[in-house]
Amino acid sequence: MKITVPLAASICVLTAVSLAGCNTKAPATTGNSPAVTSDVQFVNVTEQSGIGSYAWTPREKRPLTILGTIGNGAAFLDVDNDNNLDILLVGKKTTLFRGDGKGKFTEDPSALGNPQGYFLGCAVGDYDNDGFQDVYLTGYRDGRLYKNMGGKKFTDVTAGSGLTNQPWGTSASFADFNRDGLLDLYVANYAIFGPKVMPQLCSFNGIMSSCGPRFYDPERGTLFIATALGKFSDLSVKTGAKKVSGRGLGVAVLDFDFSGQDSIAIANDELPGDLLKNTGMKFTNEGANSGTAYDGEGRAHGGMGIDWGDYDNDGKPDLVVATFSHEVKSLYHNEGGGFFIDKSTMTGLSDTVQPFITFGIKFFDANNDGFIDLLLSNGHVQDNIADVDKSSTYPQPIFFMQNMAGQRFEDRNATSGIGKLSPIVGRGLTVGDYDNDGLVDALVVDSEGKPVLLHNETKSAGHYVRLTLVGTKSPRSGHGALVRITLADGKTLLRHCQTDGSYLSASDVRVHVGIGSNTSVKSVEVTWPSGTKTTLTDVPVDKSSTITEGASTVR
Repeated sequence: MKITVPLAASICVLTAVSLAGCNTKAPATTGNSPAVTSDVQFVNVTEQSGIGSYAWTPREKRPLTILGTIGNGAAFLDVDNDNNLDILLVGKKTTLFRGDGKGKFTEDPSALGNPQGYFLGCAVGDYDNDGFQDVYLTGYRDGRLYKNMGGKKFTDVTAGSGLTNQPWGTSASFADFNRDGLLDLYVANYAIFGPKVMPQLCSFNGIMSSCGPRFYDPERGTLFIATALGKFSDLSVKTGAKKVSGRGLGVAVLDFDFSGQDSIAIANDELPGDLLKNTGMKFTNEGANSGTAYDGEGRAHGGMGIDWGDYDNDGKPDLVVATFSHEVKSLYHNEGGGFFIDKSTMTGLSDTVQPFITFGIKFFDANNDGFIDLLLSNGHVQDNIADVDKSSTYPQPIFFMQNMAGQRFEDRNATSGIGKLSPIVGRGLTVGDYDNDGLVDALVVDSEGKPVLLHNETKSAGHYVRLTLVGTKSPRSGHGALVRITLADGKTLLRHCQTDGSYLSASDVRVHVGIGSNTSVKSVEVTWPSGTKTTLTDVPVDKSSTITEGASTVR
């Protein structure tokens, strides 16, 4: 079947530039401003790191369909608890690279037993509370749970777990939604698509290329609740979690309103975004009511990656959503009371990155100045877009946007080294300090090439606090914990413990908090998913520490 689409309609239907007209003034200064210390510097170390032997290649013949350009994800995780991050790369060949904590990685091809399936992304979490991080692989007509066997290998335990194959699983998140101390699992699903679904390709002025998402009906995500160790039940309908727009691509979970319950934010492709507010295992979709369903002009966008983070240090977590080209990358500021305002234009996110198609997006403090920055992976969704539109390209640049004291995000590609990188077909993105030097690094998926491992070589960066959280009543991995760092002057930084966010990927579970020029902290308060609080005053700076739920000292 041949569908003809006007040139201007591209894959996600190009929209007019959103100006977020309701935002008319700059954000107020919070005063919570650790000193900016230095410009960020990244270096591509893929080849010397040992992961340069891996590459993603298309599964289909060209031109690629919407399934062929969906991309893949990756993860930073510590498989064997040696305090050194390992790397999981998901694709036709899903492979673990073990890290030595000094910047070198060695492939362990037997770690997952060479899983066979159309795998796309991953979620990381210790679902059985044995102290070792487990992995869930999302996929097209698939979905697998891999138990970590003491750091030596993973075993597929999907059979008998209650986890069923998903129609088109994309991003996923482990979280303790019912506060019973066991991690549950939410899996987003994309669209109804298969070899018999038409159209497969669309005609753009006579050139056949991938069709946009609006040609396909939405699939909806699935909520699996742990009923016992290793056992899950699909409670999507019973809890109301099925009442979403669908075509979900990004998932980020957080207790954004301090209700004591984790809620679910979902980025949807050309449909309103969802914010599933958890009111004790009853979910209500507050996307429209909260202001996060649409951009500042009231339009649904091509939502892809997503992440939570308090970018202006006002003590309330904000939400960022990656979008299609010529759409604002929406930065929803948490106003409190369950309401958000899209401040992407006033904070500079619309100035530079708007022309690109952004998939992976992640908050992290690149120079430890106390303000979380943004890294964005970009790439078009039509592999022959240069034939369709001479002004567009399939590979696109990665972007680093530096947070300027919570007021604006500035394009620092030219000074950070990111601008020297070749454009890629960017998809998944994960962050973590893989060499334990106190600076958070990043890895970006190139769907048509090798992973891009970005070593953070920022000089004269600020100080930091890094925490490994160990739950007792709460999930052992600390998933869902809120962390408040009070500095010597009484100012407080809010961070949280999770591995989700971005796109199809999972990041380091350790909580890394830049504290700028501060050489000590007054206190660290952890609010655990169980509701208990741990407050410690002896947390050291510039080293990794472990805080255990209920403990009176740090180790």
